[in-house]
Amino acid sequence: MTTPISFPAPMVRQFHSPQSILDFQGQAAIVSSALTIDQETIDRFARVTHDQQWIHVDPQRALAQSPHRTTIAHGFLVLSLLTRWQASCIAFPGAAQVLNYGFDKVRFTAPVLAGSRVSASFALAHAAEVRPGEVRCSWNVSIQTEGAARPAAHAEWLIMVQYAGERSSQT
Repeated sequence: MTTPISFPAPMVRQFHSPQSILDFQGQAAIVSSALTIDQETIDRFARVTHDQQWIHVDPQRALAQSPHRTTIAHGFLVLSLLTRWQASCIAFPGAAQVLNYGFDKVRFTAPVLAGSRVSASFALAHAAEVRPGEVRCSWNVSIQTEGAARPAAHAEWLIMVQYAGERSSQT
């Protein structure tokens, strides 16, 4: 059995240059701050996305019919919070742009129950300078619910970081 996860206070890891990103490959994951995903947040996401499935928006029915006895967050809601979690623990000072480049893989491995505190950890699996000052990063992301025995989701997230006028040899 896996030990339940608890959340330490996050520290912001700063990447001031392409080389600082390249040098970070293979190091320990960076852990974000936690965020409570409450029913109001789930309901707002349901309205925006037009996904009104009862397992997300009907607490009374969930109490009676769901094995979790409460509503659960949409997987896409949890995934969409990655930018918030990343901003709480990773910074790119001096970057001209930080772009979401997409995902190579996403898996939802456990439900996020309404009212849960959730955070993410970011491990830099691969980084490559594709042009001077421009680094394509592949982050292995694990989304954890506080007190849960296993992660709620795993993703391979691609991000492009562009530093204006920088060269990879600068740190």
